[in-house]
Amino acid sequence: MKSDNIKNQYRVNEQIRVREVRIVGDGGSTVVPTRQALDMARDQGVDLVEISPNANPPVCRLIDYSKFLYQQKKRAKEMKAKQVKVEVKEIRFGPQTDEHDYQFKLKHAKEFLEDGNKVRAYVFFRGRSILFKEQGEVLLLRFANDLEEYGKVEHMPSLEGKKMFLYLAPKKAGVAKKSQQALDREKKANEQKEAPKQAQEKETDVDMPANGGLFANAKMSAAAKEKLNIKD
Repeated sequence: MKSDNIKNQYRVNEQIRVREVRIVGDGGSTVVPTRQALDMARDQGVDLVEISPNANPPVCRLIDYSKFLYQQKKRAKEMKAKQVKVEVKEIRFGPQTDEHDYQFKLKHAKEFLEDGNKVRAYVFFRGRSILFKEQGEVLLLRFANDLEEYGKVEHMPSLEGKKMFLYLAPKKAGVAKKSQQALDREKKANEQKEAPKQAQEKETDVDMPANGGLFANAKMSAAAKEKLNIKD
């Protein structure tokens, strides 16, 4: 069916019934009467294929029609492969979900959003549990807050029948925006990592070799050399 759709998009040879056409090729383009273009196609053993019918005059190519269709199918396939397919992944909670289950589902939601998918989280209220709808809303709002580095809220929690839904969309692909808390934690970790290195460098500065080390060729006063314990 798809093959037929591509095939029916183009007019070829005698199906082209305009007075003149523009023929494009590697050497540029030229406008000629349609009858002349058909003769040129026959002489070259190819087809006259109309590729832009709305142009004035319509644009055609001199090419084997089967080869042309193959090129179009290949191009369509490549374009489809490049398109990012966004799926909607569902995460289901109960109104009284325990912490372990919550963290398990939070981890999966992070993975979904990092992969570029949307997340539809919902709390299902069974029977009399609808009395805990406020508790379900709090849970979904916490869920959205814990995922702020990975996704943005498209739709705040809303009750639809026995389900309360929250919709999240991924942030820019490959870039998870970090919260200020995460940045502060990273900064603190880097400072702790650098502390031993800085202490070591300080010790190295104190333990100068007798001949002056790095300062051997520097111009210093006698008082400065004596203070640094450098001998001439």
